[in-house]
Amino acid sequence: MQIRAERPEEVDEIRSLTTAAFRDMLYSSQTEAAIVDALRDAGALTISLVAVQDGGVVGHVAFSAVTISDGSNGWYGLGPVSVRPDQQRKGIGQALIHKGLELLQHIGAQGCVVLGDPGYYSRFGFRSELCGKLGDGGSGGVL
Repeated sequence: MQIRAERPEEVDEIRSLTTAAFRDMLYSSQTEAAIVDALRDAGALTISLVAVQDGGVVGHVAFSAVTISDGSNGWYGLGPVSVRPDQQRKGIGQALIHKGLELLQHIGAQGCVVLGDPGYYSRFGFRSELCGKLGDGGSGGVL
């Protein structure tokens, strides 16, 4: 599996993948693909990575700049993260998130927030409290 930046010719494949990944999720609003498209169209996707296996996109993760209530700069939102249904639970999403967080550190991000399952995202250093900075152990739906 290779993880790299998305390419323009993969937009439709990413949209289909994202739709399929969230289709049966109870917590999903079924708008995840539209969110990625809107972020891309607005030029707001700071990091957009794909996982490619056997010539096809099997996973995608998006990171975009967010505004924090205290006015701090340099914060990013993670999500959505999508993995093709037949490839879920194989570490693809985890690999995408790790690579994205690594790239955020490289560009000097102050932190990252996520809305999602605390049981899943805690393995990346996210915690429920809103405090901390990227690289110091994380924090709240925030890293």
